[in-house]
Amino acid sequence: MKLAVKSITFVALAAVLLIAGYWWGATRPSTSAANASGAVSADGKRERKILYYRNPMGLPDTSPIPKKDPMGMDYMPVYEGGESAFADAAVKISIDRIQKLGVKTEQVSMRALTRTVRAVATVQADERRLHIVAPRFEGWIERLHVNTTGQAVRKGDPLMDVYNPDLITAQHEYLIARRGTKDVEDGGLEVQAGMERLTESALQRLRNWNISEADLQTLRQEGHIRQYLTLRSPVNGIVLDKSLIQGQRFMAGETLYRIADLSRVWMLADVFEQDLVMIHAGQTATIRIEAYPDEIFTGEVTFIYPTVNPETRTASVRIELPNPQELLKPAMYGKVEFVSIQREARVLAVPESAVLDAGTTQSVLMDLGEGRFEPRLVKLGKHANDYVEVLDGLKAGEMVVVKANFLIDAESNLKAALSGFGRSSQDLMPGEARERSQVAPGSSGTVPTVPLPPSPSSSMSHRGEGVIEAIGVANTTVTLAHGPIASLSWPAMVMDLKVLNPALLRTLKPGQEIAFEITEASPGEYVIVRIQSQDSAAARQGKKH
Repeated sequence: MKLAVKSITFVALAAVLLIAGYWWGATRPSTSAANASGAVSADGKRERKILYYRNPMGLPDTSPIPKKDPMGMDYMPVYEGGESAFADAAVKISIDRIQKLGVKTEQVSMRALTRTVRAVATVQADERRLHIVAPRFEGWIERLHVNTTGQAVRKGDPLMDVYNPDLITAQHEYLIARRGTKDVEDGGLEVQAGMERLTESALQRLRNWNISEADLQTLRQEGHIRQYLTLRSPVNGIVLDKSLIQGQRFMAGETLYRIADLSRVWMLADVFEQDLVMIHAGQTATIRIEAYPDEIFTGEVTFIYPTVNPETRTASVRIELPNPQELLKPAMYGKVEFVSIQREARVLAVPESAVLDAGTTQSVLMDLGEGRFEPRLVKLGKHANDYVEVLDGLKAGEMVVVKANFLIDAESNLKAALSGFGRSSQDLMPGEARERSQVAPGSSGTVPTVPLPPSPSSSMSHRGEGVIEAIGVANTTVTLAHGPIASLSWPAMVMDLKVLNPALLRTLKPGQEIAFEITEASPGEYVIVRIQSQDSAAARQGKKH
C-alpha cells in the first residue's frame, strides 16, 4: 500500500514540473520582447529611453548624464524617438531683419595660414664688434688725440700719446742690439745669429705692449728713442666710452676707451613665450624704428636666447641687420614683425569672427539660404592672422556668418529655450516683436513676449484689441500693447506692426485704446488693414444692433 502511494505522489510531482516548464517556456519570448522595447512601469505604461541631456538654453552642448549649466538650470532629457524635435536648431530671419542686423557671411575655403608675431625691440651694438683699449703697462697720458665720447675713429688712428720708462728702456735695448748686429757682421755666423735674436726680442717686447707696427717701423727707420709712444685704434667705429683725461695716470689693464663698430648691429626683440614656436633661425624680420617712421629695415633672426624673463614671460630674439649709414644707434626703440607660415599646405579655414566660443565647445552659424541659419559644432586647430583652421565640422564652399552672429545665436538660443517649455520649434517666428514683459490689457500678471507664430492662413484677417504705445509716422508703424489673439494663438505682447494705409494714422494718438484687424502680407509678416478707437468700434457695433 505504501509503495502505491509513493508511486502516485511521484507521478503527480512530475506532472506539475512538466506543466510549469511548459508555461515558463511559452512566456519567455514575450518577456524578452518587452525588455527589448523598453522598460515597463508599474501602471503598465512603457517608459521612454533617455538618449542624452541637452543644454536648457539651446547651446550646442549635450551630456550623457544629468547636470546643470553655469546658471544652475538642469539639462533637459532627450528621449528615444523625440530627438528630431530638437535636432533642428535652425532659426529663420526675415530679409529686413538680416539687413538691419548687418549680417555678413563668408565662404569656407582652403588657404595657407600665415601668422604675424609682433614684438618690441631695442638696437644693440654687435658684441663681436665691440673693442676696448686697455694698455698692458702703466703710464701717464701726455696727449689725447681722441678726447670726446661719440667721436668716430678709423683703424690705426692715434688715440693718445703715453709715457712709460719701460718703453724707453725697450727702445734703447733694441737700438743697442741692432748696433751690435752691425758690429759683428765680420764675425762668425753663430755670433751674428745671436745678435739678431737679441734685436728681434727687443722688438717683440714692444709688440707685447701693443705698440703698433707703424711705430715700430718708425723706430727702425729713424733709429732714435721716442720719449712718448702712441696708442692707436684697433678698429673702425664710434667711441662709446672714454674714462680718462689728459695728464692722468693709468694702470695696466685699465679700460681707457670702448669702441664699437656700428656698420652692423643687433635688434634684441622681446617675444612672448607662447609665440616662440613661430620663430626660428634664418627667419626674416621687418623692423620699424620710432625715429624713422618712413623707413623699413629688414634683418635676419640669428639666435633665440635660451632663457625666459620670469617677470615679463618673454625671451630675447637676436636679429642682425646691416647699418651702413649708421642710422641705427644703440638703445633705439623699435617694433619687429615676424611673418610665419603655419603650414606649407593649404588648410580649411574660417575667419575668427565666425567662431562662437562657449569655453568647452566652439561653433559657427551656417547660412542655409532664404534667411535660415543653423549652429554647428566645429573642431578648431591653429590660429593665424584673423583666421583659424577647421579640423572637423565644415566643408569647403559652405557659408558661415562672420558678423552679427552673436545676435542670431541669441535668437536661436531663445527659440530652443522656449521649445523646452512645451512650444514647438516650428511655431516660432522671428519678427519685429520687442521681447519684453508686458501686462496684457484686461488681464493680470506679466506675460513674456515671444516671437509671433505664423498665421494658419495668409488670406484671413485676425481681430485684436490693445493700447497704442507709439506711432511711427515716417515708416507708418504702430507700437501696440495688445491682448491675446485667439485665432493666431498669440499671447499678449508688445510689438511693432506696419499700417497698410497711412491715412489710418491721422486719427490715432499714443495711449488710445483701439481695435484692429491684421492679415499676413508675406510669410511671417503681418500688417494692419483696419484700426479704430474702441469708442468708434462700440458705436458702430451699436448701430448694427
